[in-house]
Amino acid sequence: MTATIERGAPAGPTGPPARPRARRSPLQRREARFGLLFALPCFLLFLAFRFGPGLAGVALAFFHYEVGDTPRFTGLANLSRLLNDDLFWKALRVTVVYSVIAVPLSLVCSLAMALLVRKKFRTVTFFRSVFFLPVVTSLVLAATVFTWIFSSDGPWTRITGPVLGWLGGYDGSWLASSVWVLPAMALVSVWSRFGYGMLIILARLQDLPAELEEAALTDGASSWQRFRYIVLPQLKPALFFLAVIETTGSFQVFDLVYVMTGGGPAHGSYTLVFQLVDQGFKFFDLGYASAIGLALFVMTIVVAVIQRLTLGRES
Repeated sequence: MTATIERGAPAGPTGPPARPRARRSPLQRREARFGLLFALPCFLLFLAFRFGPGLAGVALAFFHYEVGDTPRFTGLANLSRLLNDDLFWKALRVTVVYSVIAVPLSLVCSLAMALLVRKKFRTVTFFRSVFFLPVVTSLVLAATVFTWIFSSDGPWTRITGPVLGWLGGYDGSWLASSVWVLPAMALVSVWSRFGYGMLIILARLQDLPAELEEAALTDGASSWQRFRYIVLPQLKPALFFLAVIETTGSFQVFDLVYVMTGGGPAHGSYTLVFQLVDQGFKFFDLGYASAIGLALFVMTIVVAVIQRLTLGRES
């Protein structure tokens, strides 16, 4: 018996033969060309506004340019100035310390909340909404409220002040202390973002096959063993995604600093983006500000690659 196969519809090894591609009529091809033609201006505008400022910033990093002046090519002078700028290194240290505090804390809180609201109980929908509420709250408004909470008259200072005074490095309030100002801002950042991470991890948890945990439970595995050897390995893609997103956001923190401390005390919360804004819009040295932005971009890429090689390799 000989099977007859229609041209353009090869039979797969296991499944049914693929359907032949329908040929478009001349009218459909003409409509497709007009559609692409009408979409082309929007696509070009998207490319210009999406990538144009970034490319212009990279180019400006090699110029000396102040607002109202003619750009003057200076080569690597701005980058060389970065290496000899003590304030840049201080801002880099502040940014790294802030990220080291905020990113792991945010991941841990997101994971804990996702595991909590994964369980099925009567008011779980209410708690999911409450935990996600800070994500949609204005960060400027939240920072203003937390500025009062962490101030010398705020409730947080009244509760923790005696303990921190005994530990040392405390100067009346969290925001007035160069030691405690970064943990204070990291706590506000975690409060405002852990709901987003909880949502990502919860979506991944609901896709996990329940048979694996049930089989481990039958074999007598404890709750910690099921989490350590079954749940956590399968959450690696979600955790890697969140680590990259949180690290990028931490390196670009500005609004919290602007509202809560203005970079103080004594540059204790002076981040790289805050220095970039100062150079660009306070001193109008756009060339040097672009060099800071270029350095920040390169560092973010390097950190993302390191995270990929460590946490995301098996993902």
